[in-house]
Amino acid sequence: MIKLKQRFERPSKEEIEAIARFSPATLHEAQGRRGALSSRLKPIDYRMKLCGPAFTVKCAPRDNIMLQVAINYAQPGDIIVVSAGEYEEAGSFGDVLANACLAKGIGGLVTDTGVRDTLQLRELGFPVFSLSVCIKGTVKETLGATNEPILIGDEIVHPGDIIVGDADGLVVVRRQEAGEVAKLSQAREDAEAGYIAAYKAGKSVVEVSKLEAVLKAKGLVVED
Repeated sequence: MIKLKQRFERPSKEEIEAIARFSPATLHEAQGRRGALSSRLKPIDYRMKLCGPAFTVKCAPRDNIMLQVAINYAQPGDIIVVSAGEYEEAGSFGDVLANACLAKGIGGLVTDTGVRDTLQLRELGFPVFSLSVCIKGTVKETLGATNEPILIGDEIVHPGDIIVGDADGLVVVRRQEAGEVAKLSQAREDAEAGYIAAYKAGKSVVEVSKLEAVLKAKGLVVED
């Protein structure tokens, strides 16, 4: 017997909004280059973005019964995060289930298996990040865990962690670290704005990044 876990502690609306202001790349850098999911997981459309609390689910390869269970119990704004063994040869999610997600207000899907009906998914605008695109169907046989820590994209994701995705990829921010990560991300963006302003003012990359002494110490010789 497998007991379904419906409840977990979600981040506040304010915490999610604070994190959503930043790109996954900025969040990854700001939190000490942690949290980036494998670059193999990409959106099916470069315009797709997502940000919200992870509703985690474990699926057997080429089996989407627990994905459907997750859709049934997820709350508006949740991002369903599926660990399915990095199995590429299955289309576990398509336009029919996307419509079910949209009807519930679910915020997006992240899965380490395949999806299909990508043309319709793009037209619907439902954010989907997957390992592959595959037309092969799935079975509905094997039960699995929900809202427990899962391994996906070489990262552990806990229920309630904040998942952020855009055209470049995905990052996970621990729920309890959201406030601090938002502050660090803002500081990083402020610093980068300063770099850009310096470039526009005529300063060189080496000057702005203070690389002259570093390059000299490493033995770089610039010839006239």
